Amino acid sequence: MAAVLALGAAAAHAQKGETVKVGWVDPLSGLMAPVGQNQIKSFQFVAEHFSKSNPAGVKFEMVPIDNKLSPQESINAVKSLIDQGVRYIVQGNGSGAALAIMDAVQKHNERNPGKEVVYLNYAAVDPDLTNSKCSYWHFRLDADTSMKMEALTTWVKDQADIKNVYLINQNYAHGHQVSRYAKEILARKRPDIKIVGDDLHPLAQVRDFAPYIAKIKAAGADTILTGNWGSDLTLLIKAANDAGLNVKFLTYYAGVTGTPTALGPAAAGRVYVVAYAHSNMPGEVGKLGDAFKAKFNDDYYTMATYNAFALLSSAMAQAKTTDPAKVAAAMEGIKFKGFNGDVEMRKTDHQLQQALFVTVWKKADAKAPYSVENTGYNFQPVKAYEAYVASTPTSCQMKRP
Repeated sequence: MAAVLALGAAAAHAQKGETVKVGWVDPLSGLMAPVGQNQIKSFQFVAEHFSKSNPAGVKFEMVPIDNKLSPQESINAVKSLIDQGVRYIVQGNGSGAALAIMDAVQKHNERNPGKEVVYLNYAAVDPDLTNSKCSYWHFRLDADTSMKMEALTTWVKDQADIKNVYLINQNYAHGHQVSRYAKEILARKRPDIKIVGDDLHPLAQVRDFAPYIAKIKAAGADTILTGNWGSDLTLLIKAANDAGLNVKFLTYYAGVTGTPTALGPAAAGRVYVVAYAHSNMPGEVGKLGDAFKAKFNDDYYTMATYNAFALLSSAMAQAKTTDPAKVAAAMEGIKFKGFNGDVEMRKTDHQLQQALFVTVWKKADAKAPYSVENTGYNFQPVKAYEAYVASTPTSCQMKRP
C-alpha cells in the first residue's frame, strides 16, 4: 500500500523540477524593436518570478527569436524552435505573424503526433484568430479587437462631446478590424456620431504623419480613434502635438514603449486607452511592475505575460505533466487567478475572458503615483468593465484532435 501511495505521489508531481522552454517570436529589429525589447525583458522577468513558485513546480526558460515583424520569418522561427525541442511558443506583435505561426503550428502538429506544439498569443488581436480561423493549438491572452471596441464604445456612448470621429489605422488585418468594428458598433450605440475620415497607412513604415494630421484637422474631427501601436502611434501623436491638434485620442496601445514620452503634459486628459490593465494595478502584479522598473528603468505594461505563466502552470498542475497535448486539453475552459482577477480560457474558441479598463492620461498623484516612462504621468481608470460586458460571441468551429 505504501508503495502504491508513493507511486501516486510521484505521478501527481511528475513534472516537478522540469524546465519548460518557451519560444518567443517577435521583433527585435526595425521600427518596432523597442516594443519587442521591452516585451522579451517582461517575459524573462516574469518567467524568473514564476520559476520560484507556481502550481506545477516547474521552471520556465525563454528562447527568443527576432521575426523582424515578418510572417515568413515567423515561420522560420517556429521551425528553428521546434528543432531546439521547444514545445511552447509565445508571440503577440502583428496579426499577420500570428496567422503564420498558427498555421505553422497546426501543420506541424498534424504531421507529428506525439510532438505537439502549443501557441500562446499574448497581443495579436484580430478577431478572426478565434473565429473563422480558430485553431485548437492557439490560445489568446489579450482581449480581441471586437471586445476592446465593445468596452470602449460602451464608454463613448455617454460622452456627449464626441461627435466627429476620424479613424486612422495600420493597413493590415488588425487595422482593418479596428476600422470595421468602430463603424459597426458606433452606428449601433451612437448613430449621431459622424465618421469624418477613415485612413489606412503602411505598417511600421511612415516616419512623418503630418500629412495625415492635416487631413484630420481639415475634416473637423473632435476625436481620433486608432488601433495603431509602436512607432505608428508615437509618431502620429507627435505630429498632432506639433500641429497643435487639440482632440481626443481613443487608443488601444498608448501605453506601449515610446508613446507615453511622446504624449507629455500636452496630452493630459485627452488620450484614452482601452486595455486589460492600467498603470497602477494593485496586488502582486503592481509589486512586479515596481521591481521591473527598479531593475530596468522601464515599464512593465504587457501584463498578459503574467497570465501566460499562470495559465501554463495551472494547466500543467491539473494535467500532472508538461506534455503539450495534455496541457492544451487542460487549458480548455480552465478558470484561474489572473493578475486582473478571476479569468477563464473560453473552451469554444480559446479566447481569455477578462475585465477591461478605459483609462486616461493624467498627472501622477498620491492615489495613482506610478510614473510611466519617468514622465510624471500615467494612465488612470475612468471606467472598469467586468468580463461579460466586453465578451463577444464566437463563430469558431473548433476541430479537436
